[in-house]
Amino acid sequence: MKIFGFPLSPFVRKVLVATKEKGIDAELIPTNPAQPDEAFLQASPFRKIPAIEDGDFRLADSTAIVTYLEAKQPEPALLPSAPQTRGKAVWFEEVVDTILIPSAAPIVLNRFLRPLIFKMEGDEEAAKAAEEAILRPLDYLEDVLSTGGWLAGDYSIGDLSLACAIKTLSYPGWQIDRNRYPSLASWYDRVCERPAWRLAAEQERAIFASLESSS
Repeated sequence: MKIFGFPLSPFVRKVLVATKEKGIDAELIPTNPAQPDEAFLQASPFRKIPAIEDGDFRLADSTAIVTYLEAKQPEPALLPSAPQTRGKAVWFEEVVDTILIPSAAPIVLNRFLRPLIFKMEGDEEAAKAAEEAILRPLDYLEDVLSTGGWLAGDYSIGDLSLACAIKTLSYPGWQIDRNRYPSLASWYDRVCERPAWRLAAEQERAIFASLESSS
């Protein structure tokens, strides 16, 4: 299997970690949607990352891909089998993908991408506003995690999505406020100890190191 995308994206990282959780052999192909090659466009006609190529099957969008992986390799499950728990797991994924990540995007854009990648000045006021905007979803998730477990029963797609978002936020230097979010911080520590997460993190570091050495 080939995964097209770049692991700075929490959506690409979600698929990369999911393959490692399930023991699926996958090659990550660093891909810039602004400069697509034909293989990527065949998998993602609207230039969405991530996209995959699995034999002659191609698919884009992280949620669609993880759903495909779940059917392809059901164990270990990332989508719970019980109806209510499965619904909750997908809900938490949506909270992250449609509320937390869009709210947090200006932090990454203005403190990492613009100054370090695009070599232009970032908008610090926009970044500060984004820091305020993410407090509400983080407060909500802290409350959910206050029981000390995972977001929806066992570790699931919701946990994976949230961890991937937090990892991306670490690039511009953002960190979990452990005084305000002790449960979230403890939860993230547990995620980072998972073997699949460690494997993906090492692969991500290697990709960035390779790009830095070639620049």
